[in-house]
Amino acid sequence: MSDFSYPSFTPGNGYLTEITRNKYITAAVANRILPDNAHRMEPIISLVASNDISKPIQFWQLFSVLGQQRIVSIVSNFYQRVFDDEPWFTSVFSRVGGVNHHINTQSGMWLDVMGCGPTYQGGEYRLSFHHTHNAMQLMNDKGAERWAKLMVETLNDTAQHMTNDERVRPSINTFLAHFFGKYAEEFKFSNDAMFGKTNAAFVRKINFMNMTTEAIEALSEEELKEALVGRGVDISKYPDKPALVNKALML
Repeated sequence: MSDFSYPSFTPGNGYLTEITRNKYITAAVANRILPDNAHRMEPIISLVASNDISKPIQFWQLFSVLGQQRIVSIVSNFYQRVFDDEPWFTSVFSRVGGVNHHINTQSGMWLDVMGCGPTYQGGEYRLSFHHTHNAMQLMNDKGAERWAKLMVETLNDTAQHMTNDERVRPSINTFLAHFFGKYAEEFKFSNDAMFGKTNAAFVRKINFMNMTTEAIEALSEEELKEALVGRGVDISKYPDKPALVNKALML
């Protein structure tokens, strides 16, 4: 039985929520982290975290768990570290604004993506402009390495803001790894930051007894194999998808 009863905070779509969710899901399906039909699975696309602790919290569901104050506290911790860092790093931020400016804007971006509602006006255009203009001096191996180092220190220091749900930290790590990877590809710096454990693959519970023939046939070959193995079936006897479907229909 779950100890949780989400949503603890009422979520909503922001300027970045849906587009970021769709891009992440597409990449996660390609990497076999999410199932092929993840774009249509309510436990995945919902803005409310699952109360089933075997299901990971997707990062667009984090607001439903943490609310605004906890998220802002994590971001605040990070920017205090940024402004206490070496001049070559800090100066890039201070030219744009003071620590409170960065806390407010970055918190708005995190909250928007994480399902708080529209808190980051300008969406992707604003985010892109910031990194190609304001932060361009740090979009390289040296700047990315320092940014990631300070973020890991922040996450380790702010565990008290992540509640007692052990799925929260991996979800935040997944959020950070997604954006870090995006910028590493765009600006050609090394993508070797380790924020910590990220979300495990989403395990879909398939019960053939509750499915129509059409629903079973719509499953991918990999999903059929995993579900049949879970039922104790020796899938080596079923060499292709039609054979797997027929076996599933017999159960």
